[in-house]
Amino acid sequence: MDGSNNPGQVLRQIRTENDWTLAQVSQKVGLPVSTLSKVETGKMSLSYDKLLKISRGLNIDIARLFMREAPEPAARFTGRRSITRAREGPTIRTSTYAYVYPAAELLKKSLNPMIIDVQVRSIEEFGELMRHPGEEFALVLEGSADFYCDLYAPVRLETGDSIYFDGAMGHGYVATGDGPCRILSVCSARDEELKSALHPIDETDD
Repeated sequence: MDGSNNPGQVLRQIRTENDWTLAQVSQKVGLPVSTLSKVETGKMSLSYDKLLKISRGLNIDIARLFMREAPEPAARFTGRRSITRAREGPTIRTSTYAYVYPAAELLKKSLNPMIIDVQVRSIEEFGELMRHPGEEFALVLEGSADFYCDLYAPVRLETGDSIYFDGAMGHGYVATGDGPCRILSVCSARDEELKSALHPIDETDD
């Protein structure tokens, strides 16, 4: 046996793997919850008879309590890559924005990037604020916009300014000035969640 590892750490690992509470382990091994908690946090060592109770109660070899924890698995990667050229990508036009979706062919993305051309120039024209799950990061690429939301006063975002916020909070971008307003938005919501939050849409593929 390699005693360099703390049996309490192994016990916690086994309990976590099986989604057991301390109370459930207590019932299985016949030791008080307070004792098990102290063992897991390294505040109490285990005598041989207690180690035997744990191994029998959890139906594991007693040697496992002295084994080094398994190494973390190597990070998984998909090797996915997507390039969207300028002026390419599916477009969705709504009453407020015109969206271009880069990397549209990739399914189940963790992040959803969008390039938004803001069409409206007043909050009255915008109408009901948008809401969607997850969080959103936005960077003004061209022009300027007023950012409206439920919980804060409107704020002006100039070219190069960015904002990060909770997507469940009602929000909307309104273009200012006479020129175009273009925004890069990256959301953690899924495709279907974002599209269901849009104003009535007219989808086209460029």
